[in-house]
Amino acid sequence: MAHYFEERPQTASRPGSVTLVLPDLHLRLETDSGVFSPERVDQGTRILLESVPAPPATGDLLDLGCGYGPIALTMASRAPEATVWAVDVNRRSVELCARNARTAALDKVRSVHVDEVPSEVRFSAIWSNPAIRIGKAALHEMLARWLSRLTPDGQAHLVVQKHLGSDSLQRWLNDQGWPAERAASRSSYRILRVGARPADQER
Repeated sequence: MAHYFEERPQTASRPGSVTLVLPDLHLRLETDSGVFSPERVDQGTRILLESVPAPPATGDLLDLGCGYGPIALTMASRAPEATVWAVDVNRRSVELCARNARTAALDKVRSVHVDEVPSEVRFSAIWSNPAIRIGKAALHEMLARWLSRLTPDGQAHLVVQKHLGSDSLQRWLNDQGWPAERAASRSSYRILRVGARPADQER
């Protein structure tokens, strides 16, 4: 099985679609093989979107590991004046997210490869269902890269399954200087709320 965190999945294209239904939103999203959870919106993603507070109304927001876009499009729907950066290493995911944003007429979504975000952009909110299965070292490197770009009052919300290490990830974040706490817990998933690290704001 091809990994959804490959840059260019070798799996043959098998287009499909899923429905995202939230209290405030109903979207039909294109999917494909070789991306994360192509058969249905992942439970962790759904729990995140049902649990997080409203994003800041303006500024730059980040969906880290956007897949085909359920998180990014929800952010954009809830904060139509904000710019939502939807980033992924998987270029098939990036293309799908861009198409889904166009279909939903959410023109403030910027769906790009992880290396294509301008270095000066800082985020007032980060929402993510991070790719835990890439391994601990790669996960830590990815989170450090993006959490260091939070604005001083910015917050990240991460959804992580308990059995995949949510508690140890929370400890690691705190040890690295990012204040992290459990904001919600449901169906074996934890929502971690992470604040900006003071040292990052001094650079």
